[in-house]
Amino acid sequence: MVKKRSRTDIIGDMLEVIQNKRGEIKQTHLMYKSNLSYGQLTSYLEELVDKHFVQKIERESNFYILITDRGNEFLEKFREMKQFEKTFGL
Repeated sequence: MVKKRSRTDIIGDMLEVIQNKRGEIKQTHLMYKSNLSYGQLTSYLEELVDKHFVQKIERESNFYILITDRGNEFLEKFREMKQFEKTFGL
């Protein structure tokens, strides 16, 4: 059976997708690449904006999501945590 992603895993996936696109991605592309519904994306984005992990800007009638320094810092610590879990078989 496939394990569901945790809230933290989803946030990590979203930030990683943004970072892999050179720190900037269209909102709809983030939704597809993170494998989220529109409702889920909206909810997570609201939280990430509130925590200053990303910022949302409108350019040429499209919404773009940009990762912030704080978001990059979270992602770095998240990867360290995942590596720690993997090292100890958790």
